[in-house]
Amino acid sequence: MIWQVFVRFFTLGWVSFGGPAAHIGYFRYTFVEHLAWLDERKFASLVALSQFLPGPGSSQLGFAIGHHKAGVAGAIAAFIGFTLPSFLLLYLFATTSSLYWHLDWVQGGTHGLKLLAVVVVADAVLGLFKQFCGKLAARLIMLSATVVMLLTAGLLAQMLVLVAAAIAGILVFNRQPSSEHLPTSQGSLAINGGWLGAFLLLLVMSLWQLSLNDNGLLSLFAQFYQAGSLVFGGGHVVLPLLENTVSHSLSQTSFLSGYALAQAVPGPMFSLASYLGAEILPQSSLMAALVATSAIFLPGFLLLLGCIQAWHAISQRPRIAAAVAGLNAAVVGLVASTLYDPVFTSAVTNSTEMSIVICGLALLRWRRPSIVLLVLGFSLLGAILKLTGSMS
Repeated sequence: MIWQVFVRFFTLGWVSFGGPAAHIGYFRYTFVEHLAWLDERKFASLVALSQFLPGPGSSQLGFAIGHHKAGVAGAIAAFIGFTLPSFLLLYLFATTSSLYWHLDWVQGGTHGLKLLAVVVVADAVLGLFKQFCGKLAARLIMLSATVVMLLTAGLLAQMLVLVAAAIAGILVFNRQPSSEHLPTSQGSLAINGGWLGAFLLLLVMSLWQLSLNDNGLLSLFAQFYQAGSLVFGGGHVVLPLLENTVSHSLSQTSFLSGYALAQAVPGPMFSLASYLGAEILPQSSLMAALVATSAIFLPGFLLLLGCIQAWHAISQRPRIAAAVAGLNAAVVGLVASTLYDPVFTSAVTNSTEMSIVICGLALLRWRRPSIVLLVLGFSLLGAILKLTGSMS
């Protein structure tokens, strides 16, 4: 079972381009539609939980899916499998000159995968809308969330949208529990104090370690653990925190190079820590990359393990179930807003690319091909268009 979880996430780790919103689409496509490891409502409940907790949102979702399938060991297998490809690629970039990155066919293949990300996220929005926005009130919540997130930006706006959606759900959907709103699994109402205690202990120790002004591996762990503890939503939100964290030990040019590479490779954006760790301590680059990567992911995972069972239990109560229904509608809106910016705006630049996206979405909706075939097809098409001058 654990090996199965690892293999599935390891495969996704090589093909999950496009950032957190795209990852949600890949996870839904793989674990809800193809493998049926969990149903649509349980999946949306885990998405909502990952939006509230600090840490890498899409990686927390994968971690939670692994936990659902095979407990804590499954969660760890999911994390290692999904993160390992991007870790290897970014470590390789940090320790080599990246001689092939400038080649047109490489850049074209990468851009083709960005177009695939548009297709996958659009498919996720359509599927989630059909599942959670059947009623007029849910559609209004979803539409409001989309508009607000398109007009505003940042963590505060996202948190306000989610809180407002939960309140609206309580006001509109509050009634006796039914299969329409309730997750199917049971859970304990108790918060797991052991995991939360470990999170707080490591946070205090990290703050103490940073006060020592050390430059070793312990200091590196402390820097990245603190950054991972303060980031809500993950993805690009981690950029300013990491920049402040490593500004004294890494040049801005190196930092921005790593950030660009992290956007180009598949997997979680937090894997940027792999590149930064290897650059900060080049004399022990592999160990530094491992420490930085583990440290930045660890806070979010400890918090998730501390809260996930209580979340499953309380979300079955009528009022909480109503709030979750509102959250589910809002999450559809959040994913829809990210479909436009940054997924669509960073990928589609001309009518040719728009035509590819439309045809790809039609293929995905009608035929449901393997995600591996889609990756190969879009990367090959992108490379061909780049070499022929049809793609920017």
